[in-house]
Amino acid sequence: MQLKNENNSTNKEMLNGAQIVVRSLIAQRTDIVFGYPGGQVLDIYDELYKHSDKIKHVISAHEQGAAHAADGYARATGKVGVVLATSGPGATNLVTGIATAYLDSVPMVAITGNVATALLGKDSFQEVDILGITIPVTKQNYIVKDINELAHTLREAFAIAKNGRPGPVLIDIPRDVQTASCECTIVADEDMLAYSHTSKLASNNSKAASQASKADSQTSKTASQSNTTTESSTHINISSYVNQYTSEQLAAVVALLNISKRPYIYCGGGVLAACAEEDVMRFAQQIDACIGCSMMGLTAIPASHPRNLGMTGMHGREAAIRAKDRADLVIGIGVRFSDRATGNKAHYTAGTRFIHIDIDAAEIDKNISVDASLVGDIKQILGQLCALLPARELLDWRDEIAGFYVEEQQHLAAQRGQSSGCVSASTTTNTSANTAANDAANASANTTTNASTSSLTPQEVIAAVRKRASDSTLVATDVGQHQMWVAQSYGFQQSRRFLTSGGLGTMGFGLGAAIGGCMGLAAMAETAPQKTILFTGDGSFGMNLNEMATAVSQNLPIVVVIMNNGVLGMVRQWQNLFYEQRYSSTTLARATDFVALARAFGADGCCVNDALQLESALDAAFAATGPYVVDCCIDADDKVFPMIPPGGTVNDMLLG
Repeated sequence: MQLKNENNSTNKEMLNGAQIVVRSLIAQRTDIVFGYPGGQVLDIYDELYKHSDKIKHVISAHEQGAAHAADGYARATGKVGVVLATSGPGATNLVTGIATAYLDSVPMVAITGNVATALLGKDSFQEVDILGITIPVTKQNYIVKDINELAHTLREAFAIAKNGRPGPVLIDIPRDVQTASCECTIVADEDMLAYSHTSKLASNNSKAASQASKADSQTSKTASQSNTTTESSTHINISSYVNQYTSEQLAAVVALLNISKRPYIYCGGGVLAACAEEDVMRFAQQIDACIGCSMMGLTAIPASHPRNLGMTGMHGREAAIRAKDRADLVIGIGVRFSDRATGNKAHYTAGTRFIHIDIDAAEIDKNISVDASLVGDIKQILGQLCALLPARELLDWRDEIAGFYVEEQQHLAAQRGQSSGCVSASTTTNTSANTAANDAANASANTTTNASTSSLTPQEVIAAVRKRASDSTLVATDVGQHQMWVAQSYGFQQSRRFLTSGGLGTMGFGLGAAIGGCMGLAAMAETAPQKTILFTGDGSFGMNLNEMATAVSQNLPIVVVIMNNGVLGMVRQWQNLFYEQRYSSTTLARATDFVALARAFGADGCCVNDALQLESALDAAFAATGPYVVDCCIDADDKVFPMIPPGGTVNDMLLG
């Protein structure tokens, strides 16, 4: 299919730039835009006002919150999130949100206004080179200097954002382009498989290549410097290069799978992007493999699935970590093999073969060298592999995995009897299952709590919230210890119900993401907003708590659960374990009353110090129709375990 050129279509009409922007968004079925108005986007906002019956605008308290909301919207719905901001500080305030989406491969289109083209490069009021600033953190970006290219650029931006490996795209539109007019037709093409400009092939195919091509010349990023139309550009059919593997490469993967006796599937966020959740489970059944998940891939497999060992990596589940260490073949599907996942790479890869399946060729051999790889659509690849592979039963491997689970449960039971300190995995011994282990099997968390002055543990808080939430309830987190506790113990059952910043680790991400996700799911289902949960820490919540104003103004039923320990918990944990307890600048020593603050915003809340208070507080929170803050006091020395120290191995694993 070739991309239609709006300027050469029939039924053209005279439209100005602002009209083209808003009508293009509607044509892309954008139902919500998050943003903040300003001088250089007034014309776009005026047009949004005229089309408020078709597209809703949500004003945030800060542009960063709007970017996180667009991100959360995209993660929850699978659609492209849209954020809009003015020039200068409005645009730069989006950068952290754009980078967060980039590192987690989230489809987003960010639209910024800028000063008129004649004023560019002259240090004009609120002028900034947002194009140059965002080169490293966008899949593609543009400045549109010719009104005749605007409609096409918008359509191309959406195509790039959602096709191949998803990611954020930025479009910078000078003020005079917004007010200029041209004849064009806004063409809605839901099944677009082509877009123009050969320089953009690398952008859709590889992040690494994208960065290189963008660094070559800022001029090449201009949508058009002349009046040439997109018809003169070369069109690229996305479907022609998504699957890039040969029959020989496929045969090599099949051969490795057939000889493996201990296969382990490492499931990442790319599985969700490819809508391949069922395919991974079918593949695991076919080859009799267990599954460990990255944090970004955590909801791809239900927590209750018998093959799912949970999250792996630095703070993963013990059984998932040990099974990977014993595997003779690791099949990475839609993962990056980042440093937090691998630890010591020499040990991680020793004695194990690796297959890497990913849509982005740049990821192959980037962090670890693999024995075989397939670059393409995960869903199609897994379907092809299942058709080629015989069903297998690896009973010895199943028994070994069961042993890892028993060992994990025994350690959990032992940890509950400990008051403090850490146990290294290298000093523990394997024993057979016993009553304590069977009792521990009901534990929802793979974490422990040190002796504390608070009687409330993070695991109690998470379990109490989970008891009240349905499997379809959307959960967001900020970044830190609470994020790991939730990832380890919440027990997600449905895809796309966990919104968290994995790659960038953005404190302050959670509330904006919860707002965007809550509103996005409601718009998609055409229902009122449903109960949404934000787990956060007092440090993270302090970053962007101003978005409580947005949650209140939209009357969103968001339950904000604050794990309040008065410190920057994860950094303090590292200081405790690796810096001889020198707690430099991690004790917050703040007197913030989060409940009073919530009420000042127009929400409600309560403080919780023990399990009895927690029950009544959560009853009130889940009964509330608007935002509700539950401020839970936990101990400053609660830690996240297991933990593989940075650069360490399974033998260095700290268990609690």
